[in-house]
Amino acid sequence: MMTNEEKVRSGALVIDLLGDFNRIGGRELRLKALVELGEQLGIAGPTMRVTLARLRERGWFDVEREGRESIYRLSPLALVAIHEGGQRLHRPAPERWAGEWSMVIYTVPESDRQTRDELRRQLAWLGFGPLAPATWIRPRPQLDDIANAVAALSAARLTLLTTRTSGLAEDRAIAARCWDLDALGADYSDFIRDVRAKLPSYREAALDGREALVARIQLVHAYRSFTRRDPQFPVDLQPAGWQGDEARRLFEDAHSLLSEGSADYYARVLDLGSVSAD
Repeated sequence: MMTNEEKVRSGALVIDLLGDFNRIGGRELRLKALVELGEQLGIAGPTMRVTLARLRERGWFDVEREGRESIYRLSPLALVAIHEGGQRLHRPAPERWAGEWSMVIYTVPESDRQTRDELRRQLAWLGFGPLAPATWIRPRPQLDDIANAVAALSAARLTLLTTRTSGLAEDRAIAARCWDLDALGADYSDFIRDVRAKLPSYREAALDGREALVARIQLVHAYRSFTRRDPQFPVDLQPAGWQGDEARRLFEDAHSLLSEGSADYYARVLDLGSVSAD
């Protein structure tokens, strides 16, 4: 039986794989091809099948039988999530600070812990940090996405505001208060050190297609954690020595170097899966 950690990791790796390669095609996927790709990422066949079943329960796939084969098709819900995730992963350089915050004040019945936890998860995913227990804030004046994201949470009542503080010093204090910048900065440093060490082999095309695919998904998996923790601070709110911009640049460089070989391998696995029974 899988542990909760294994469930989370395997599910995240599968989403990273399908999301990152969706742009080159392959929305119809044979089960055998998916299992083969999962094995390359260290996900055993039985674990991969359970993971796919869980994602199907969450609405990520429509599944059909074609003879002895199972055909997995990414659902409209999955395609929207993949598009949004891709935008956050390949995000532009931060802009200058406009001085306006988005603020969400919410109320949820005390007994409805599930709604409260899901609301907080959605807020964090959209770049909000907790200013107070039921008040979250984000350093850009945009509110439409949060209203749309939590529309299904009928028990939650939201007040959405755009607000300013007394000035830049207070803005920087809020950034330091609502996000753990020291921990985030340390993790950025580790990521930068790891990617810099691997870039020479990527530039020399020293990896075969399978190795490039594994390296690419490991890169995406590592960098995606920052998209959940860093609201992409405007330049004026970044603390001294902030390395988020350098991490973003290195991610894009490494991803580009790994793309061609990994895409060729991915396409070959899908072709093999299209003629093999599961």
